[in-house]
Amino acid sequence: MVANIASIGLWGIEGYRVECECDLSGGLPTFEVVGLPDAAVKESRDRVRAAIRNSGFEFPMRRITVNLAPADMRKEGPIYDLPILLSILRSSGRLEALPEGACFVGELSLSGELRPVTGALPMAMAAAEAGMKRIYLPRENAPEAAYAENIEVYGIDKVSTLIEHINNGRELRPEEPREAGERSKHLPDFADVKGQLTARRAVEIAAAGRHNIVMIGPPGAGKSMIAARIPSIMPELTREEALECTKIHSVAGLTGHSSPLITVPPFRAPHHTVSSVGLSGGGTVPRPGEVARAHTGILVLAELPEYKNEALEILRQPLENGSITISRAAGSCSYPCSFMLVCAMNPCKCGWYGHPTHPCTCREDARKQYISRISGPLLDRIDMHIVVPAVKYNDLNNKRPSESSKSIKMRVVEARKRAEERGFSSNAAMHASDIRKYCVLDQAGSTILEAAFERLGMTARGHDRILKVARTIADLAGSKDIQVNHVAEAIQYRCLDRENF
Repeated sequence: MVANIASIGLWGIEGYRVECECDLSGGLPTFEVVGLPDAAVKESRDRVRAAIRNSGFEFPMRRITVNLAPADMRKEGPIYDLPILLSILRSSGRLEALPEGACFVGELSLSGELRPVTGALPMAMAAAEAGMKRIYLPRENAPEAAYAENIEVYGIDKVSTLIEHINNGRELRPEEPREAGERSKHLPDFADVKGQLTARRAVEIAAAGRHNIVMIGPPGAGKSMIAARIPSIMPELTREEALECTKIHSVAGLTGHSSPLITVPPFRAPHHTVSSVGLSGGGTVPRPGEVARAHTGILVLAELPEYKNEALEILRQPLENGSITISRAAGSCSYPCSFMLVCAMNPCKCGWYGHPTHPCTCREDARKQYISRISGPLLDRIDMHIVVPAVKYNDLNNKRPSESSKSIKMRVVEARKRAEERGFSSNAAMHASDIRKYCVLDQAGSTILEAAFERLGMTARGHDRILKVARTIADLAGSKDIQVNHVAEAIQYRCLDRENF
């Protein structure tokens, strides 16, 4: 008897149906798994054998062949342990007919308990798209998978429970999706930032339009402190954004039982020693890197010139297209990665260039060489370049509290709503045709932008990014039209276009 058990495989964040077929035949006892399995799938033979015995069943001493179809797709990980076990029991006559439209996913322990796997949400969503009516998976993965629509999710703690459900009709309740908890209240607050009014204003504009920004200033000026507080002023993710973001984090193994759905924009801050593969992602079956994990959120690169050049240049395609494609011998995989890039850097190697009291020890050519580590094409994709000066003592000693993240967030949310009314998630998402439609300047605004364009030697991309920032400034001011002061302020946030900043 050939048994057929439905399961789900993953390629990137997209799932596909896998049929787990099992055949028992005469001959010397063997246990083979075919269908392009990786090492983890091949090792399932030992886990399944022990799990069957420790669940109270006799392992069939026959020639066992398990095929994972389609055979031309590489199968990776321990997620097929449970369907392999069920196919063997079904083929040997120890398992009754399975529930209609059911699929199974899970890693087994030697005792027959189910261990959590990665990618629960995308697998559940893929099962629903494949027409499956229910999915059985480890109990710890059930809260996350329950956010998939049009499918019943059942969390199982051990094999014996599932067998009783199938053979004896033991009742199991489907998992209900939980209410997403509010986590933004635990984030660092802008009320802690002393002084730096210009930087605070620039960051507010960047958050409102989801514009990329780089902060240049001496050590201790508060660049990292400001960057760490940007998530506290970002709007909550929409349901579509939350599901897409959670799918990526689920595949990367970053979701947990206590926080199955990501509702606040992710905050990723890799160290400057990160490799190009660490940023872009990779592996035999490509896994998401830092740019994909920052999707819908913020990617912070502190000490920007210290990053390897090949790693930084990888950012150019994601910043332009909002997605990244990773090609390997096994195939190519695309991940969405629409994020807000926040960079911080010193103005020179010693860090003290422009400081009012601390002398800079760098030569002029060394300072320019340090800045030039950031390529022109990459800087051109960063909308805002701002100088963060050293904090004054009077600002540090000021007992009056600074404006809180809560009040800043209210303005950011209102500005985002104005962008959404025009059909965009944020102003940074506008294309060239949209810019011509929604970023129209009057004569005074055109004159000042033309002067800046000629004087600073801007590119067409830089020109468009100034218009996007000006549109965001106008939205924050509640203005339908872009005024000349909005354009002038947007131009001021391009300090690296100037020879001396």
